[in-house]
Amino acid sequence: MSLDEHAPTRSDDEQRLHELGYAQELRRSMSGFANFAVSFTIISVLTGCLTSYTIGLKGGGPAVITWGWLGVGAMTLLVALAMAEVCSSYPTAGGLYYWAAKLAPRNGAAWSWFTGWFNFTGQVAVTAGIVYGSAAFLNPLLDDRFGYSVSPGHTFILFAALLVVHALVNQFGVRLVALLNGVSVWWHVIGVAVVIGVLAFKPSHHQSAGFVFTKFVNETGWQYGFYAALIGLLLSQYTLTGYDASAHMTEETHDAARSGPRGIVNSVLISIVAGWLLLLGMTFAIQDYGKAASDGPAQIFTSATGRTLGDVLILISFGAQFFCGMASVTANSRMIYAFSRDGALPFSAAWHRINPRTRTPTNAIWLAAGCAFVLALPALWNYTAYLAVTSVAVIGLYIAYVIPTFLRLRQGDAFERGPWHLGRFSRPIGIISVLWVAFIAVLFMLPPANPVTTDSFNYAPIALAVVLGGAALWWVLSARRWFAGPKVQGSAAELAAIEDDLKGIG
Repeated sequence: MSLDEHAPTRSDDEQRLHELGYAQELRRSMSGFANFAVSFTIISVLTGCLTSYTIGLKGGGPAVITWGWLGVGAMTLLVALAMAEVCSSYPTAGGLYYWAAKLAPRNGAAWSWFTGWFNFTGQVAVTAGIVYGSAAFLNPLLDDRFGYSVSPGHTFILFAALLVVHALVNQFGVRLVALLNGVSVWWHVIGVAVVIGVLAFKPSHHQSAGFVFTKFVNETGWQYGFYAALIGLLLSQYTLTGYDASAHMTEETHDAARSGPRGIVNSVLISIVAGWLLLLGMTFAIQDYGKAASDGPAQIFTSATGRTLGDVLILISFGAQFFCGMASVTANSRMIYAFSRDGALPFSAAWHRINPRTRTPTNAIWLAAGCAFVLALPALWNYTAYLAVTSVAVIGLYIAYVIPTFLRLRQGDAFERGPWHLGRFSRPIGIISVLWVAFIAVLFMLPPANPVTTDSFNYAPIALAVVLGGAALWWVLSARRWFAGPKVQGSAAELAAIEDDLKGIG
C-alpha cells in the first residue's frame, strides 16, 4: 500500500513521527497542558524541596537555600531551553538518546548508546528518590497516628508498597493517569499556596528576614564553608529534574513539536517561582533549627502549626509526592519502551511489548519500578544512601540532558530547527548549559560529609560506575557491532500496517 493512500488520514504529528522512522503505536491523546503537567508533576516542588530540605539546612543553611535556589533555577532554565529547542526538531519518545544519534556528526550510535544509558540510570534514580522520599515523609505521620514506628525497615516497606501502587495505576489506569496528571497541577499550585499561607499566619513566631536571607550554617563536618554551600545546592538541583518527561511523552501529545518544548520550559519556569515561595515559607516558619535539620519539614509543620494542622500539611505534601512518583514511573517506562524498541536494553523484546488493550508498555512499567527498588536497597542499612540516590539522579539525567545540546552546538548552522527555537540565543545558552552540567557532575560525586565513613560515604560514583561501566563493557564487547542507533521500524506501508493492527485490537 503506498504512502499516498495513507496520507489523507494521517495527522501532522503522525506524519512527522513516520519521518522519524516510527509507527504511531502509543495512543496520541494528550493535550499540551497534559504534556506540561507530566513534567511539572515530576519536578514537584512539594516533593523535591521537602524531601531534600535537610540537605540545604546542613549544607549552607537558609542563605544557601534561599539564594542557591534562584541561582540553580536560572542555570536549570538555560538547560531546559536548550533541550526544548532540540525536542522541537525531534518529537519522539526516545528523546535524548534519539537526538544524540541524529545530531552526532559521526559515531552517532555510540553517542546514542551512552546518552540513553545516562538517561535510563538518571530516570531510575529519580523514581527511586521520589518514591523513597515520599515514604520517608509519610512514615512519621503513620508513627504519630498509628504507631507505625519510624525505621529504615518500615520506610522501605512503604517505599516498596508505593512502587507497586504506582506500577499498577500506570498499567491499568491509563485514563486515570491522564486525569491525575491534570489534577496534580492544581494540587501542586493550591497545595503550595495552602502550605505557604498556613506557615505565614499560623505560627506565633517567625524567623527574621536576616535569618532567612543571610544565615549560614555548616553541619557537613567540612571546615570549608564554600564547599558546604556547594553541597547544599543538591537540594535545588535535585528538585529541578525530570522535565525531560515532556519529550518522552511527545508521541502521545498533540502538536508535539510545539507542545513538548513548551511543556519542558514552562514546567521549569513555574516550578522555580513556586519552589522559591515554598522554601521561603518553610524557612521563616522554623521553630527549632536543630530539630528541623534532624527531622525535616514534617517537624517544622507540627512545631509551627500544631499536630492536627501539621498533619494536614503533611498529607497535602504527600499527595503531591504520590502524584510525582506516579508520573515518574510513567515517564521512565516510556523511555524504557523507546530504548528497548531500538534493542539497547537486555531482553529488549520484552520491554518494548505493548499491551494491546491499554496501548501502554506494561513490561517497561514494571522494569522501571523494579530497577528503582534495587537502586534504593542500600537505604535499608544507610540513610545517607538517599543522598547518593539524589546525586545519581542529578548526574545521570543532566549529562543525558546536555549531550544533545553539546552535539547541537557542534552542528552550528547545519542544525535543522523545529517550529520552536531560540534564534540567535541558541549558542550562548547552549554553551552555558554544557559548562554548568560539567560542574555539577563533578560536584555531586564528591563526599557530602566529613569524616567519610561507611555511614556518610557517597556511593553515587559506585552506582554510576556499575551501571555505566557495564554499558561501556557491553558496547566494547558486543553492542558496537550491532547497535546502529534508533531503528527505522519499516517502510511507510509497514508503519501503517503496525498502526492498523493496533487499531483493530485497541
